[in-house]
Amino acid sequence: MKKLSNFINGKSVDSTSGETTTLVNPATGQPFATAPKSNAVDIDAAFKAASDAFPEWRDSTPSQRQRALLKIADAIEERAEEIIAIECENTGKPISLT
Repeated sequence: MKKLSNFINGKSVDSTSGETTTLVNPATGQPFATAPKSNAVDIDAAFKAASDAFPEWRDSTPSQRQRALLKIADAIEERAEEIIAIECENTGKPISLT
């Protein structure tokens, strides 16, 4: 079974409470992953990380931001099949609809 985590400040982290929830594929009724049950502390940490990162993003040039966004788009495209498979498992939809 897959173990998901939060992504905060460039790192994969568990919920501060350590609590998790089981994700179930609605098409099969079978569990396929555990995910952290995030709480206010986790949300505050994510918000702080985003707030701390904002000045560098804000002060970057449009060209730098464009390159960063294109790099993200390339990474998504490189893993498209994996992302589609994960979304199918999460929603229970067939690949043709995802």
